[in-house]
Amino acid sequence: MDTEKDVWTVKYRPHTLDDVIGNEQSVTTIRQLVQSNNLPHLVFHGPVNSGKASVAFALAFELYGEGYERNFTYFNASDFFDQGKRYLVRDKRFIRIIGTDDPKKIRKSVIAIFKEVINEYAGTGSIDADYKVIFIDNAESLNLDAQHALRRIMEKYNATCRFILSTTQPSRLIPPLRSRGLQLFFTYLSDAKLIEYARLIAAKEGLTISDDGSDAIAYHSKGNLAKALLTMQIASLSLQSGDCEITQQLIYETVLGETHGDVTGLLEFALAGDIIAARKLIDKLLIEDGMSGSEILEQLHGVVVASNETDADIAKYVNKIAEADLRMLDASNARIQLEAMVANF
Repeated sequence: MDTEKDVWTVKYRPHTLDDVIGNEQSVTTIRQLVQSNNLPHLVFHGPVNSGKASVAFALAFELYGEGYERNFTYFNASDFFDQGKRYLVRDKRFIRIIGTDDPKKIRKSVIAIFKEVINEYAGTGSIDADYKVIFIDNAESLNLDAQHALRRIMEKYNATCRFILSTTQPSRLIPPLRSRGLQLFFTYLSDAKLIEYARLIAAKEGLTISDDGSDAIAYHSKGNLAKALLTMQIASLSLQSGDCEITQQLIYETVLGETHGDVTGLLEFALAGDIIAARKLIDKLLIEDGMSGSEILEQLHGVVVASNETDADIAKYVNKIAEADLRMLDASNARIQLEAMVANF
């Protein structure tokens, strides 16, 4: 077995558009745009880990080659606006603009810094290409002021810069921003494609996957390739010396270990009616542990199904989780929806 410690989602990230698995229609469209030398602004939308960021980086490689970093800039809007000044001082790219590494000494607002940063990157022309690309991930985290500012910047620097916006919630982007980019939808893999790719990666790592192990990976991942690779890598670490087969039982044990302990506590507080304690755990999961609202709901669903509650109660709680998941699609704040859900358990 390969003993390298690289995370498999990074190690096997697609290098070019030809390496991308799934989302054939969107990838084909992007390839045609690259070949026509007429790339517009793009809006990638789809669920978490559906390949949006991977395709953006592969596109940059197709456009600029090995030195794509000279003309390709990545920003995570969630880091920028959810973490604010604490994030800004950790990113060396912003030190010159904010003038300090102490968040308490930053005098400018986060939105003012965002406008200044994007203006500077977009306004600096490319030396060896017709235009540069700025990729903004988790664009749904941009507040209204930031979105309106971004719309104006996209118009101003259209000749020298292309923007790629990636989001899981396109409805949270203002219509003028959505209309300025070609919208491309990304989705999860089919079980057949996911299993085929999982077996390919396992072979590269000197491993095999049993038939029931493949079914377990597909069932647990539900088309989410990143989740499948992470589960497989964790499972491989539990293999005994000389053993190289990932089985259903090994996947099952791995999945149980992936559940965050505080999610179990969240269910206990919700069932006990201790809303104050539940709110504190929600804050910890979202802010300190960096989980998304969808990740919390997904793990909570697993905890509920595996609980010792009656079938009728489990069905009721699962329904509450599903309702929260639906509301979260159009919500501007996942925390509010999570708190409303546990209050009504």
